[in-house]
Amino acid sequence: MQDRDGIGRLQGLRQAGSLKLLFPRPVGRGIEVVAVNTAGGITGGDRFGIRAEAGAGTLLTVTTQAAERAYRAQQDEVAAVENRVIAEAGAEVRWLPQETILFDRCALRRRLRIDLAPDARLLAAEPLIFGRAAMGEVLRGIRFSDRFAIHRDGTPLYLDGIEIDGDAHALMMRRATGAGAGAMASLVHVAPGAGAHLDAVRDLVGAEGGASLLWPDVLVLRVLAADGFLLRRALLPVLDRLSGGSLPRVWRF
Repeated sequence: MQDRDGIGRLQGLRQAGSLKLLFPRPVGRGIEVVAVNTAGGITGGDRFGIRAEAGAGTLLTVTTQAAERAYRAQQDEVAAVENRVIAEAGAEVRWLPQETILFDRCALRRRLRIDLAPDARLLAAEPLIFGRAAMGEVLRGIRFSDRFAIHRDGTPLYLDGIEIDGDAHALMMRRATGAGAGAMASLVHVAPGAGAHLDAVRDLVGAEGGASLLWPDVLVLRVLAADGFLLRRALLPVLDRLSGGSLPRVWRF
């Protein structure tokens, strides 16, 4: 996308397969993009990816229509999701997909890289659910490889990873890893004055999460919850605060 007369406009769009992008409404100077997987989920052998570029001075919000689902895969098949986001000088990106739900015996390799110009801003969240608690789902055997990387001016700013091959339920029951949680989220906020939100964010998430400053303008947060409902309840006030009350509407449904 690029800036024209102070308003962000779509410069180019290419899409293929079952992953479609919708543009429900303008957001001030920016664009809101809603990704829809018309296949209904992800399974072994699938390949999905988004590449998005926010031009200088623009605001780009990327979200999803609903929670994504990673279904059971065959033993020799792995699904792959590769996402790349670029924010040019003065741009702001909000990467806010709804939850990814892992099902037992899923096999998913997921990668997200965000490249920021020196003065670009970012609000990114990745919520994850380890089986639906209301359905009594327990993940006894999954293959899940996840990497979340943010670079600023070519230098690594935030690197995070999850690697699970086996009993995810037992892993999340351990005190040092999940303390019995069935859902978790990682959140990163990059903006001048991000540190001013630290105390308020800690109060909002309470004992179920933790927030730290990597740099004066880089706030990171991890939240654990028993299930997806409680995770969203913890995340919403934080995202509302950091987005200035302008979350995508799909987060309200």
